[in-house]
Amino acid sequence: MDLNLLLALDALLQHRSVSKAARQTGVGQPAMSASLARLRRHFGDELLARAGNRYRLTPLAAELRERTRMAVTGVERVFDARRGFDPASSTREFSLMVTIAPQSRRAATGAQVPLTFRGSASVTVPAGQDVVSDPAALAFAAFTPLAVSVFLPQSTQAVTKHWNANATSYYSGSGSGDLTARTAADGFTGKTLSWLLVTGLDVRSDARAVVAFGDSITDGFVGGSPLSIPADASVADKNGRYPDQLQRRLDAAGLSIAVVNAGIGSNQLLGGLGLMDGPSGLSRFQKDALDIPGATGVLVLEGINDLGLHPGVTPDQIQDGYTRLITEAHTAGKKIWLATLTPAANSIIDGTATAPDSERYRQQINAWIRNQTLADGVVDFDAAVRDPAAPSQLLPAYAGPDNLHPNLAGYTKMADAVPLGLLNTAACP
Repeated sequence: MDLNLLLALDALLQHRSVSKAARQTGVGQPAMSASLARLRRHFGDELLARAGNRYRLTPLAAELRERTRMAVTGVERVFDARRGFDPASSTREFSLMVTIAPQSRRAATGAQVPLTFRGSASVTVPAGQDVVSDPAALAFAAFTPLAVSVFLPQSTQAVTKHWNANATSYYSGSGSGDLTARTAADGFTGKTLSWLLVTGLDVRSDARAVVAFGDSITDGFVGGSPLSIPADASVADKNGRYPDQLQRRLDAAGLSIAVVNAGIGSNQLLGGLGLMDGPSGLSRFQKDALDIPGATGVLVLEGINDLGLHPGVTPDQIQDGYTRLITEAHTAGKKIWLATLTPAANSIIDGTATAPDSERYRQQINAWIRNQTLADGVVDFDAAVRDPAAPSQLLPAYAGPDNLHPNLAGYTKMADAVPLGLLNTAACP
């Protein structure tokens, strides 16, 4: 996202003055006027309408004012958190105790199963590393919600997390003690839409695994405003991501294939923002896709953020990145399928208002994806969710408020676009 434009919008809506907004953001008045012009073109609205010697907010601007403030506050919190904690460089170690159980309602669970780590009831996680528990005896059906309870004896202010999990987690206050064996909901006074500390769950099964690899669209993010953040809390706990819906289709078809979601919000194929977006797709492909137990194939949907958030990236560079992924997958004996990039020309983030070349480049990349023969197949998400009357945009029925991320209906449509026979060509490992 063009953070400068977001800050300009916030300042303009707060002050209703180009000169005051310019002073707040530390730019000249001509630059702020240019930003206002770009915003007006994007929204198709004056935003600030002259009323005598002053400006007033248009109805749309009044609606955007608080949402924009929340978005800026969210971005500021991300920066603050990263300054305080970087899991890759932090020297802190975490000691913890863990249990797992079926979730019944909210923070209430079924019987807790204590987890051990090399036979010990607790473990210290070295800085920048992962730990894997011993196997635990817990049987459950597909889509059964699980509660992984973690107790940290020492107080901490920041931990590794999946910042938007589209699922509710519950926590107790500092000093409340070890509640990992508790099955009742009382004591868990806080909640968050992030997954904290836990990065994955290995399940013993006869099913093959297919990895859905990508960014926030694979992650199932639905924006709560035209500026994307905050996330739409109403979709939490519905398991409406496209990989979820794809899993339902596979189950209904009787195919023993498990879909593993390896989507990270704001992730890029080639680079990164250095914030909450994780390592680049190229650098994490081995660990997050090829090394997944039982994985036989990978469905890749990645690149739209490179075009929108990384000025200067070209279609040739994206295509070279795809070629690297294809080579690595085939070397590992895995199938790999490429998905076309979904449209976003009318969005603020990744759209043409902030990234003028993004749509033209997207079309070039999609043409290459459809015509190349290096991968083992193509899934045309673009064709599934685009507006036939405006192919550079999501069909309104499938678009979330930010016009970048699909809504739940859009994610269902994406899942329906995946040929199940294509995934079934991946042999058992």
